[in-house]
Amino acid sequence: MLSLAQLKSQLPCVLKNTDFPSLGEKYEGKIRDNYTQGDRRILIVTDKVSAFDRVLGYIPFKGQVLNQMARFWFDQTKNICGNHALSFPDPNVVVGKQCKALPVEMVVRGYLTGTTSTSAWYNYSKGVRDFCDNKLPDGMKKDQKFVHPIITPSTKALHGNHDESVAPQVLLDRKLVTKEQLDYLMKVAMELYLKGVEICAKQGIILVDTKYEFGLDNNDEIILIDEIHTPDSSRFWKSATYQQNFEAGLNQDNINKEYLRIWLADRGYMGDGPVPNIPEEVIIETARRYIEAYQLITGENFVAEVGPVLERIEENLTKYL
Repeated sequence: MLSLAQLKSQLPCVLKNTDFPSLGEKYEGKIRDNYTQGDRRILIVTDKVSAFDRVLGYIPFKGQVLNQMARFWFDQTKNICGNHALSFPDPNVVVGKQCKALPVEMVVRGYLTGTTSTSAWYNYSKGVRDFCDNKLPDGMKKDQKFVHPIITPSTKALHGNHDESVAPQVLLDRKLVTKEQLDYLMKVAMELYLKGVEICAKQGIILVDTKYEFGLDNNDEIILIDEIHTPDSSRFWKSATYQQNFEAGLNQDNINKEYLRIWLADRGYMGDGPVPNIPEEVIIETARRYIEAYQLITGENFVAEVGPVLERIEENLTKYL
């Protein structure tokens, strides 16, 4: 684990954005800069952090954590569903297949929790008992485990807008996917989640919930894109303290960006209005938790060097420039 002093030293060197015109046509997502070269897409993962569908700032080494963790999970799940990854020429970069992204996210939840307006707990606390076509019983408590995991699809929002949790039928009504595609997405999303739960459990971690994004490759086959089971797309708790925290009504031991979400929500920020100033110590603690998640889940030590990320990326992408 990098020291807190090293994380602090990286603050001036975080990767905010990239500008490589010779890499191809650029599309800037919330976290990733995408460059298209024919049938390939080069994704550079920045250190931006988003919550409540807003980019809030930058977290040291976050991009590297996300990219290396996605690499681990793509390898672990490739027998369940193919993915876009072709190579990883840099700790922050993946070269993948160019795909047509499906305009939905498949969200799988194992526990009644969350802080955003699309979360299961937020809706349940407002009296919702039919959440995206999942019937929920009365009397459940925050962070309680569902009898069976549930799937709550979400629409993909444009920049500046909020995602929307919807029933599967809504995806068909809006013609976002076909019935055949939806059936496959529902099936494979659950299989991916259960595989993630199994692997995390062996490491003393609970995979609470997660989201998956899919695209169509050149053969119109559905494959995983973007990322999988990272601290951005997933919620992780430490299993050793789950039960006692649940019974006491305390926040769970999060090792993902839920720590930052809770910090913001406690100050009344839920995605609208000006973003509160995030103190340096909160930024550094968020970075520490991202790295902790990587190490605990993969069982590997996180290796990174303090210094400019952009220069290293440019050197490692020379053959693509």
